[in-house]
Order: sequence, then C-alpha cells, then structure tokens
Amino acid sequence: MRAVQVITTTGPSDIEIREVPEPTPGPDDVLVEVHRVGISFPDLLLSRGEYQLKPEPPFTLGVDFAGTVVSGGGFEPGQRVAGVGGYGGAAELVASPAMFTFALPDSMSYDEGAALPMNYLTAQFALAERGQLEAGETVLVHGAAGGVGTATIQVAKGYGARTIAVVSSDEKAAMAKKAGADETVLVEGFKDAVLGLTDGQGVDVVMDVVGGDVFMDSLRVLGTQGRLLVVGFAAGQGIPEVKVNRLLLNNVDVRGVGWGAYAMMRPGYMQEQWRALEPMMASGVVKPPIGATYELEEFGRALVDMDERRTLGKSVVKVRD
Repeated sequence: MRAVQVITTTGPSDIEIREVPEPTPGPDDVLVEVHRVGISFPDLLLSRGEYQLKPEPPFTLGVDFAGTVVSGGGFEPGQRVAGVGGYGGAAELVASPAMFTFALPDSMSYDEGAALPMNYLTAQFALAERGQLEAGETVLVHGAAGGVGTATIQVAKGYGARTIAVVSSDEKAAMAKKAGADETVLVEGFKDAVLGLTDGQGVDVVMDVVGGDVFMDSLRVLGTQGRLLVVGFAAGQGIPEVKVNRLLLNNVDVRGVGWGAYAMMRPGYMQEQWRALEPMMASGVVKPPIGATYELEEFGRALVDMDERRTLGKSVVKVRD
C-alpha cells in the first residue's frame, strides 16, 4: 500500500510516497481504509525531527484521518469513522486503536471528518477542561483562521460563548467569520480593539496558539479571573515569559494546554470528548471549514503551505475517492 513517509528528518520537501506493508491490527485496533488525511502542525514538526514524539525513520506521517472500517474495534464493516494518532495515518490502510477512533456522523463528509479529531478535541480540552469556559463568557482566539483557531471558535460557540477572532488579513477575517466568530480584529493593535469591544472589561479566555509578540498583550486584555490558554508557539519567535506579579495583581491565570499526552494516557477520555462534541455536530455549530485539498503526492507541499501561512481552515489530503 502507499504511505507518506519521512526517510530523513530534513523537512517536508523530502517526504516520499512509498510502498509499505499493510498494517496488522491488534486485538484492540480498528482496520480502516483511509479516504482523507488532515494536515496538522505535528506533521511538519515530525518531518523535521522537532516533535516530542521522535519515531525512527522511515515512518509514516498523518495525525488525523477519515475513512471506512474494514474490521475490528466494535465497529461495523463499512462504517464511516474518523481517527487520530501520533503519526501513521497518511496511508491507504491504518490500524487505529479503537479508543482513538470515532463514528463519523452522516452529516460530515470525509474531508470534514479528517479535519475534526486533533483540532476539535484540542479545542474542547482547552476550553472545557483547562479554561473552564461558561456560557456567556467571551473568548479571544489567536490564529483564528487556521485549523485550531476555527475549531476553537466553533466549540466556544457550542458552549454558548461570545468569540472574538484575531487575524492578520481581511481574507482570514472572512474565514473566521465563516467559522462563526462574532467579531474579528486585526492582530496589529488587537489589545485596544478588544478592550473597545468589551467596554474596557477584557475577555474571560484567550486561546493562544501563536505566542511570541502577542503574548503580553493577551495578558493585558484578560478581565478579572481571566484565563490565558497556552496551546502553541506558531509565531516561531521563541517561548514568551511572564512575570508572575502580573498574575497576582490582576487575578489572572496562564494555563498550559497539552491535549495529546493527557488524552492518550487516559483510556476512554477521547471518547468522552467526542460525545461532548456530538450535539454540536448535530446542531451544525461544529462544521469544520475546509481550506485547500491536495493529492497524496502533494503532502509535502501541503505542509510547506501551512508552514508559510498560506492556508485557511483545515487542509486535507485525498487518499482515495
């Protein structure tokens, strides 16, 4: 079968499509015929050997996927599913642990299914578990036109929150609005714009996948008992630091969000998260906006496009029709 493989950890341009043996599922695995693979930031880091997981090359990329069940895991053959893992999903067949595999609602396409697991489970974990979000609160979302950003907007709306999207262009503002954002502001000068939108009160939660220069102003826009959720550092400007007296004086928190390690070490946790998202899918508030679509041979280019911030929403790769 064909698979997208890292042979040397020299970046996405050196990814290869190779013929590899079909997987042998274990007793707790689901064998899935993959239709679509989501493009995820961990794929980019894995291709460079910069991710916390460091599999020995050659290995197959692919964090999110959607397809149909061949056998196993308590699913019916032919059932449509989505799944997530550390890597290995970008292949024609994948043996996915049943606890990381989810029934895909009929309302969701394979493209949308491949866009759901990592981003939406991350957003749900961040907002509900770490952010303790309540209905009526206001969430500020950085990187709001990307995969995690659009997922955060929709999950926050599903919990009854108001959302303000921070973007870098009018095109990205349109994508954030399409995802459901109540307001959008440009990243340059976002602090004053957000304080204006909140009558000087600030926001309850900031979802920060960017880090870098936006971090300090994100702290400054938190209202009393606000929570700044640190999800990533996509800006590539180094890891920001905070003086803890600022937290004390303003009664605010900075909270780390490390979904993958937390969820994968707790059997059944991801299934609980998926159940929390199902009513949001049914209502239509969770509907992943799909950006670019690529052929399997273009997987490396898809990662480069994401790295260079040319993508909107979630990019997906077509494995089969």
